[in-house]
Amino acid sequence: MSSTAGEAVADTRELVAYLEAGCKPAADWRIGTEHEKFAFTLGDHRPLAYERVNGTAGIRDVLEGLTRFDWQPVYEGQHVIALKGADGASITLEPGGQVELSGAMLATIHQTCEEVQEHLRQVREVGRKLGIAMMGMGFNPKWSRDEVPWMPKGRYGIMRAYMPTKGDHGLDMMLRTCTVQVNLDFASEADMVKKFRVALALQPVATALFANSPFADGRPTGYQSYRSLAWTDTDPDRTGMMPFVFEDGFGFERYVEWMLDVPMYFVYRDGSYIDASGQSFRDFLAGRLPALPGERPTMSDWADHLTTVFPEVRLKRFLEMRGADGGPWRRLCALPALWVGLLYDGPTLDAAWDIVKDWTIGEMEALRVEVPKQDLMAPFRNRTVLDLARDTLCLARQGLKARNRLDFWGGDETHFLATLEQIVDSGVTPAENKLAAFHGRWQGDIDRAFEEYAY
Repeated sequence: MSSTAGEAVADTRELVAYLEAGCKPAADWRIGTEHEKFAFTLGDHRPLAYERVNGTAGIRDVLEGLTRFDWQPVYEGQHVIALKGADGASITLEPGGQVELSGAMLATIHQTCEEVQEHLRQVREVGRKLGIAMMGMGFNPKWSRDEVPWMPKGRYGIMRAYMPTKGDHGLDMMLRTCTVQVNLDFASEADMVKKFRVALALQPVATALFANSPFADGRPTGYQSYRSLAWTDTDPDRTGMMPFVFEDGFGFERYVEWMLDVPMYFVYRDGSYIDASGQSFRDFLAGRLPALPGERPTMSDWADHLTTVFPEVRLKRFLEMRGADGGPWRRLCALPALWVGLLYDGPTLDAAWDIVKDWTIGEMEALRVEVPKQDLMAPFRNRTVLDLARDTLCLARQGLKARNRLDFWGGDETHFLATLEQIVDSGVTPAENKLAAFHGRWQGDIDRAFEEYAY
């Protein structure tokens, strides 16, 4: 018998069973899209504090303003720190006030894009009344780390203290990055493994296609995805390309064993976060956690711990694709279209596996290092990532065509790939377009990014 959320976990078999419970038949597979946005003042493009300051709206005003659209507030102490929707969607806060929509689990990309458009409409309506706007980019182009206010969530205080002990960019990741990701289902352990391997190997291709963060502190960085670079120096214990995923015998149990050795951040008890940073979940399972001597974890503790790793693909009861910079609404729809096309049609998934199955770990890790700087021009064997992207998009289109999920007008989901196909046809990424604008019509004025790319 497996534990409920509040009962102590008996052994690792229950942790494995928790992940196995994510398996579901293809008819029940869904698409969950998440995207983060920077909120800023219209007047001077500054970040928002949580509370109102000198008459300037704060993040709390934004969340409370969104409740007019039937979102229900979620509190941590006296602070509204999230909103819940009736369909399972939520709006949450990242550490630096980035506003994230965690979308409902939907059946088609058509529904996903409708959800994105409606959310951005609500954000614009609230923002007009408050004098603020929001923008999607992978890394904030202007604000310094010290300028960004921290949000009042207990777990962030623990992470804020721990991050600098593990890497130089952990606080940047927390405060100054935004992403778009998609969460997808699997039918079985074998299906999970194949999807995990394909998605992990091809994640640098997505990073290149979505590269949209060439600036930091008001100037070019020399990188096309500075967000992706930041992740390479955040915390080696919980990030990266995860070579063990490609080893023989990989499955739910192997992932659990890895997670047991990833250092913890916290334990949540009675409405408060207890600092357990650097401690072992393995010790917790044995009742030897220094932060809570004699206590053993609940399944809720395990679910929390699963959210504290940040690899390019993350396993929970679904798979999360995490390699893309945030961007405008068309690319918010294109990211799920790319991965659904590749992973949700059996023959297409097999064809994608054929592309990557002989890649070495060294080659994949080299791609992970080179793509943030060179995006589509990064070399691979005797080709470039641009060539890989072209092949990948061709497969994604085939997969979406095979799904044959039609909208009201009889169109399938393939048109959501158009913005990515334009990038491949031109060979020019969003980051390169922004750099050209910075050196051209913007005349070095980074504030123009906020004016031109607000939602």
